Amino acid sequence: MQTAQIQVTNENGLHTRPGAVFVKACKEFSSSITVENKGRKANAKSLMKLMSAGILKDDVITLTIEGDDEVAAMEKLKVVIENLEG
Repeated sequence: MQTAQIQVTNENGLHTRPGAVFVKACKEFSSSITVENKGRKANAKSLMKLMSAGILKDDVITLTIEGDDEVAAMEKLKVVIENLEG
C-alpha cells in the first residue's frame, strides 16, 4: 500500500474539469485508489464520489493506493495533481 499527503494547489480544487482529468488518470491503473479530505473518503475513479469529498484549493488530501501497480500509480498521480489546470 502506498500513501501520500498532497496539497492541492489548483484554483478550483478537484472539481469538474480538473477532477475529471484526475479521475481519468486514476482509471489507467488497476489498483484501488482512495482520496481522503477532512474525514471524507472517496473512490478516486468516480468523479461524483470525488466531488463529494469537497476538495478545495490548498486542501491537503491523503491519497491511498493499493494493488499491483500502486508504485507507478502514486508516481503518476502526484504529478497529475501538481500540474492540474482549470
